[in-house]
Amino acid sequence: MKILIVVGSKSDLNITSKGLERLRDLPIAHSLRVASAHRSAEFLNQIIAEFIDQQGQVIICVAGKAAHLAGVVAAKVTVPVIAVPVNSGDVGGLDALLAMAQMPSGIPVATMGFGKHGFINACLLASQILALQDKVLRQKLVGYRQTLDVETKTADRQCRVDFAIPQ
Repeated sequence: MKILIVVGSKSDLNITSKGLERLRDLPIAHSLRVASAHRSAEFLNQIIAEFIDQQGQVIICVAGKAAHLAGVVAAKVTVPVIAVPVNSGDVGGLDALLAMAQMPSGIPVATMGFGKHGFINACLLASQILALQDKVLRQKLVGYRQTLDVETKTADRQCRVDFAIPQ
């Protein structure tokens, strides 16, 4: 597996569908696991160790509330770790965002935006990291960007409204 995705709980799975589609479309080998930095620490350690033994390259962590998952994982590996905060808890996910973004120096965690869009961007960032060593993947990402351009221009043609004030 090239990418390991760890969600902190089953309830976090609801944000992953579109990002997983992107990884399948490219296609990039990935594995999604459910593990908690607090409730299943030894199990999380086992998952990480197996991934690193298999020459895994990027880890994406999805978590809400205190969101220590990405920091705990990053402390155990030297591969890139990307964090996605989930909008949950009493403070609307701000606690998760800050826990991910405010890592102490020496243990970096790349932090995306909240939820589904953040997870899609995490998958694309992981893909870009892998594309540094993979020309075919790099070309697929260029094609994906071209598709976005075409979709935007099509939407413009369908939705454009011009209003001119008569003289």
